[in-house]
Amino acid sequence: MKKVLIMLLIFLLPAVSAATFQGGVSEQGQGTSSRIIDKQTGQGIGGANITLPKQNYATTTDSNGFFELDTQINGPSIMSVQKENYKPFTMTVDGATFNAPIVVGIEKSNASGKAIDTNMYHLGDNSFSDLSANAGEFSMQAIGPFYTKKFTLKNINIAKPVYLVIGSIIGIDTAMARSVGQNRIPNAVASPPEIYFNGNKISEIQLNGDGQKIKLPPSLIKKNQVNEITIKTGRNLMQTAYIDYDDIEFMNILIEN
Repeated sequence: MKKVLIMLLIFLLPAVSAATFQGGVSEQGQGTSSRIIDKQTGQGIGGANITLPKQNYATTTDSNGFFELDTQINGPSIMSVQKENYKPFTMTVDGATFNAPIVVGIEKSNASGKAIDTNMYHLGDNSFSDLSANAGEFSMQAIGPFYTKKFTLKNINIAKPVYLVIGSIIGIDTAMARSVGQNRIPNAVASPPEIYFNGNKISEIQLNGDGQKIKLPPSLIKKNQVNEITIKTGRNLMQTAYIDYDDIEFMNILIEN
């Protein structure tokens, strides 16, 4: 099997005092009231649906794009923003994120891009340490050690770069994640989640984060045919008596061209 390891550029969530944050399909900055805007025009987007799946919480922006989150967030959680004719967007938030209002810009959909899946998924075996990255926020049941999705790619120009984008991913317990303080497990590390495209391994993900982009090898893309993405979670490298899968959660898979 051909293995292509791509080092990912991770956009870690900044503090709300940061002037501007940009990466993937989003642009975030500080404002006077929390708001969802059109990235190109700067105009507020009314009727955008904002959800925190872990808290079973949902709200909608008003006609000018303003919103409030009337719920408690105790640890890193994935927030989703969806609006018809716009690219679905996710970001990792915590209790400190909304100490000051934020502004999030989202982009219009285009014919060459595709939203593959906007649902949240939990991979693993439902067995994890309280010190694991984001363990306090896990509330979904695991669907198993891997996720697979089939889809058809139309209007893709393989002469231009094509990217697989994972909106947000949490729970990764690799040595690299521990080294940057994303988990507090003292004596165990996990192998990184692996990304496969049409049966070929194209990447590993070492860190938790938002807007992670993986370039798809043009030779693997099947235009106007069925393609397949598979995400496999890692394993606890310190456990040899049995397979102990790393529990992770992710949301929002896109194709960008």
